[in-house]
Amino acid sequence: MSAQITELTFLEHLAPRFNIPVPEHLVADAGGTAIRNAFQRWHNRALIKPDVLTGKRGKQQAIREVTDCVEAQRELKRIQGLDLGGHIPRTAYLVEYIPAEMEVYSSIIYDSRYQGPSLTISPLGGMEVEDVADDKKVTFPIDVYKGLGAYQASEILAKLGYASKLVSLFSRCLVDLWDMFIATGMRMCEVNPWRITPEGKPYACDFKAIFDEANFKFNNLGFPLPEYPANQTLFEEEMGEWNASSYRGQAHVSDLGGKGILPILFGGGASTIIIETLMQEGGDPLILSDFGGNPPYERMFGTAKICFQHLLKEAKLLLILGGKANNTLIDVTFKAIADALQEYVYDHGPIRIPVIIGRGGPKLVQGLLTMKNTLDNLGLPYIMFGPDTPVTLVAEYAARFVKGWEKIGEKQ
Repeated sequence: MSAQITELTFLEHLAPRFNIPVPEHLVADAGGTAIRNAFQRWHNRALIKPDVLTGKRGKQQAIREVTDCVEAQRELKRIQGLDLGGHIPRTAYLVEYIPAEMEVYSSIIYDSRYQGPSLTISPLGGMEVEDVADDKKVTFPIDVYKGLGAYQASEILAKLGYASKLVSLFSRCLVDLWDMFIATGMRMCEVNPWRITPEGKPYACDFKAIFDEANFKFNNLGFPLPEYPANQTLFEEEMGEWNASSYRGQAHVSDLGGKGILPILFGGGASTIIIETLMQEGGDPLILSDFGGNPPYERMFGTAKICFQHLLKEAKLLLILGGKANNTLIDVTFKAIADALQEYVYDHGPIRIPVIIGRGGPKLVQGLLTMKNTLDNLGLPYIMFGPDTPVTLVAEYAARFVKGWEKIGEKQ
């Protein structure tokens, strides 16, 4: 799957290189003397976090505020041994607590609506961006040739109502964030939150990023990516074995621990963008998946069957989505998915789940007709989009649809 980094790697390698202001930090094995000295500098207030490839650490009570070095050493040992939804931390680390007057959310992502990257900023940092109302966030495209200028960032911050003392410093930070994004081959990066001190100085206080492994800039990062403990779910293990059993078509998955949309995705980089859009819009995807590579019928049938056996009963919506394919035969992949869905219902009984489909490529009409006939036979509601609709718009629609579908279910 796509290479990812978390806050600790950002603190250690990227923030210093691109002059992005961040809190001081120490890793778990720093030693008692270093921790005591740090507490003196930090006015006896710090946060302990796990270095783990999963989100929502705060909601899982894996981030702990501490006020003395003895407590800090004890909590560092405890937190680095946590199991966070099947994900085991590589280590734990200590960061300086930054007193803040306000918090800000920012992210940069490749957005098919603009055929390029876009920057999103919200004054409601610390919240999940999907919970932020549209009038409380601004998204605008960035020209990859011209880059992000400080004047552009300043205009956006002024539009959001930030005071002039903040605009100058923070716009420079956003430009540095863009420079890091484009120079390292990232597909997505997020700072949530930037904590702004009473003096108006911003600090990047949490971070995550996903790289485009095909980008030559990623292959010249200048530091090795950390290795995390193997902590695969049974679903990931079975899919991993299935993926390794044949070179014909890929079957890559990562369990995200979500409770909303089951995404059956195609298209490499498009898959990452779709997942990020689902997460931003509150779709709460169960997995990150990539099933492209022109799989033959038997290969795609087995892939879909494993997904449905493990995940369909937990899902609130089935999303089958990908960009316009060049070589993958849509009629073959869709027939395999439809047959696997039909077999699941035969084995487990009727299901009530909406289905959203978006695709383009060779023999699309035949594939859509096959899916239509199967979904009609199973009595499942569905909506289909063609290649003229960007995958991000389909993902946004799916995320909003599933939230509305949940509300309908609550009333019944």
